[in-house]
Amino acid sequence: MCGVAGVWGSVEPMLVSSMLDALHHRGPDARGIGNETHPGATLGHTRLSIIDLEGGDQPLHGAGGSTLVANGEIYNAHALRGELGEERFTTYSDNEAILHLLSDGGPEAASELRGMFAFALTDDDELLLGRDPVGIKPLYVGHLGDSLVISSELKALPPGVEKTEPLAPGTVWSSRSGTHRFWSVPEQVDHPECDRPISHHVATVRETLDLAVRRRLIADVPVGAFLSGGLDSSAIAALMREQVDVLHTFSVGLPGSPDLLAARLVAEHLGTVHHEYVLDPVEILEHLPEIVHSLESFDLDLVRSAVPTYFTASLAAEHVTVVLTGEGADELFAGYTYHKHLTDDRALDSDLRRSIAELHHINLQRVDRLTMAHSLEARVPFLDVDLIEAALAIPVGLRRPGVLAPEKGLLRAAVEDLLPQEVVWRDKSQFDQGTGTADLLEEMATEAASHIDVVEYSERHPETHFRSSEECRYHEILVGSLADPGPTLDNVARWSHR
Repeated sequence: MCGVAGVWGSVEPMLVSSMLDALHHRGPDARGIGNETHPGATLGHTRLSIIDLEGGDQPLHGAGGSTLVANGEIYNAHALRGELGEERFTTYSDNEAILHLLSDGGPEAASELRGMFAFALTDDDELLLGRDPVGIKPLYVGHLGDSLVISSELKALPPGVEKTEPLAPGTVWSSRSGTHRFWSVPEQVDHPECDRPISHHVATVRETLDLAVRRRLIADVPVGAFLSGGLDSSAIAALMREQVDVLHTFSVGLPGSPDLLAARLVAEHLGTVHHEYVLDPVEILEHLPEIVHSLESFDLDLVRSAVPTYFTASLAAEHVTVVLTGEGADELFAGYTYHKHLTDDRALDSDLRRSIAELHHINLQRVDRLTMAHSLEARVPFLDVDLIEAALAIPVGLRRPGVLAPEKGLLRAAVEDLLPQEVVWRDKSQFDQGTGTADLLEEMATEAASHIDVVEYSERHPETHFRSSEECRYHEILVGSLADPGPTLDNVARWSHR
């Protein structure tokens, strides 16, 4: 995985170098800046080497002076190389497929990419910015005078940047022709009465999830898996284990926490090389400022789930460079507790589609920032486009909580032959609850915020309605960690449901 930065306009090119300094954690293996053929564009890149370790440094250059910097993985790069012409490629980097595909086909050609990505491409005095269908990888665009500034993270933007927004998932923006949408969450449709048995849909889930996992095993470095012992991460680990001779799995939690115990059970059943880290409350408090700074948010729920993600990523980075995670399953298969209260099928279907479309500024932001803080690439098989489309095509009544199980019955049935029964049918637990950190964080952060009056603090920050002194404390930490907190705070306010 990598960091992307750039300017399009008259800004001093050295600005990009300072932005790359702030993105070093996203790509500690190499660094490059290119502005040879486009005086108005300077593109920068920090690289975490995953594919073509020796020859894949960026920027990448194509015929006619086109230049690309990209963050992500293109899982169908091999097939695209054959279609585009192998002789055109100068590296074995999967990202080079973006360069030639869009140089030939323009913005709409991004629909042919299968993967997670954010990129900037200059070609014939045109700037193209693109982002994968659900926004797994980030890209922010801001204005500095008459120039555009782009970055993988808000904290890398220079002071004074205004009107900062994330590039919309599933779009390519052109400096010439504006925004082109190449994918969106499928529209809600009225399903006819389904005459196919549940077993047909179970098989569909298994086949598409298995393909999504196999796609994400492509790498020239070791690949492991986060393993909480819950259904989602256990399903991913089980399917990986069928393809990988030696699989490293990683789990964290407070002493005796449910996740640690369940993960051990799954790891033993699958025969993985299992690593666990028992959290100490003192170190959680010590690392909290770094966690909030990395997350780029003070949202209560995000911070609570970011803490175990941070420590799991730290543990995994000691052994592998890539991990697969279970994000997205709850949005596809109605796994959250509140889904049980949406009794109307159409309302549930609409909510699931909405939550998928909004993942890029909630859980996907958490996963990206906290893994990248440790120079670790996270891949999310449940958010494979083919799997999303297949799952949403299943009548929502069959994905409703209570079908086959309290929740996610189709998914449970799809993998029940791979896992211990007590894991397949284990009650759902949020990541922060399963690790035991939620209650601990509430207690510690509230104590640290004893000087804060929530009403008074909210009056001083009218753009935000704070839910607790705990959240006020996270806000205080975030503001204190940033030279210019404006773009970051604006982003949280824009996307938080308050």
